[in-house]
Amino acid sequence: MEVVIEPPGVIAALVADAVEGLLAAKPEAVLGLATGSSPQAVYDELARRCAAGRLSFARARAFMLDEYVGLPADHPERYRNVIDRDFAARVDIAPGAVHGPDGTADDLPAACAAYEATIAAAGGVDLQLLGIGTDGHIGFNEPGSSLASRTRLKTLTTQTRADNARFFGGDVGRVPRHCLTQGLATIMSARHLVLVATGAGKAEAVHHLVEGPVSAMWPATIMQHHPHATVLVDDAAASRLQLGAYYREVFAGKPAWQGL
Repeated sequence: MEVVIEPPGVIAALVADAVEGLLAAKPEAVLGLATGSSPQAVYDELARRCAAGRLSFARARAFMLDEYVGLPADHPERYRNVIDRDFAARVDIAPGAVHGPDGTADDLPAACAAYEATIAAAGGVDLQLLGIGTDGHIGFNEPGSSLASRTRLKTLTTQTRADNARFFGGDVGRVPRHCLTQGLATIMSARHLVLVATGAGKAEAVHHLVEGPVSAMWPATIMQHHPHATVLVDDAAASRLQLGAYYREVFAGKPAWQGL
């Protein structure tokens, strides 16, 4: 696992560099998209580069990590609409090229199985963008999630609903209780995992992710078993890392040609 400690603006540029390099080598690449505040600066940078003609998503496809269950199709916080607003509508990705689990389906288990099959049929995800919850979840894989899990229905914890209440006018009662999420094994099937975390509120989760034991109590720790995982954090999110100085030294001495 590579740990990069840089200011948020630098983090966004580094992740955009990785996406730009991937698309240059493989224009039909499959991207994994995350919602939340952490990836927003990355989407802003990608939109700027696309507008400037530096990269194109015209032949790319994308898969969303998760979706709320029960929100109407036109709800502004439905993750399909969030991804359209924050990413798809700002770049040149083709209509229909962004896929997500169907949180409005009548048969949710069947929708989850169909989503897994669609990812597999696309050849899997090349680069998966991730954030991390304060309780260590990635996607909506809450503490206690099976490390072998696949896309499925999950019940959100009180902590996650409280954290996400800011997107619902501060009213935790408006945050759905259930979601569909890619499982930890689904996420681990991606060829490159890129996790972004900023702010002191993520420091404890980042500490466990990078330096703690692999445990279902901190689901993101499964990333320690991935052959190509990159964790990018700012100083505040890195404040609990015991080996912070070493991570900075390693990245400073890294050959430029390696990229992330």
